[in-house]
Amino acid sequence: MPKKTFYENQANSIIAKLKARKMDGYYCADKASARAKVLELIGTDKKVVTYGGSMSLGEAGIYEAVEAAGHDLLRREQYETPEEKAECYAKQVMSDVYLMSTNAITLDGELVNIDGAGNRVACLIFGPKQVIILAGMNKVVTNVEEGIKRTRNFAAPPNTVRLGCNTPCAKTGQCGDCLNDTICCQTVITRASRIPGRIKVILVGEELGY
Repeated sequence: MPKKTFYENQANSIIAKLKARKMDGYYCADKASARAKVLELIGTDKKVVTYGGSMSLGEAGIYEAVEAAGHDLLRREQYETPEEKAECYAKQVMSDVYLMSTNAITLDGELVNIDGAGNRVACLIFGPKQVIILAGMNKVVTNVEEGIKRTRNFAAPPNTVRLGCNTPCAKTGQCGDCLNDTICCQTVITRASRIPGRIKVILVGEELGY
């Protein structure tokens, strides 16, 4: 199919740019092969695995696959009180593997992420031994500026609806540049990995997440 060929060609170009930025890149044509790649990268030895909020991971069936493989999956939604959440965040920082998606990835291999609490981008930047990012090809943008626009206008609005936030974008479907109840508090651009190979990006030839 022409679109699949386009996705693969585009992904291979991005993967070359990721390598220059000391990040490892992989292309998987579909969710099934992406699940297999995630498990391959985690390895067979039992690991403590956790994740940041991500529709992509859920749609790809990653959580169930990780547990079925025998790893210790730290399910963040099971921690409810402020004290429990603080404990969860501490464990996440010390985890072996952190799973997440990215709000956008540029053609030049830069990652664009906007967060509310900041725990997701914090673990991307520092802490877990390995970060595995799963991203559908719908997350590809031309540059960082377009990545920020995409996140604020196409990723944040459906997320605010899902989270029940009282924001303009939850009502209008487009960014209102708000400050009250906003989930757009932290903007992180990842130009490179300080530790070579710590960040691994799996590009999937399907649309995943927001």
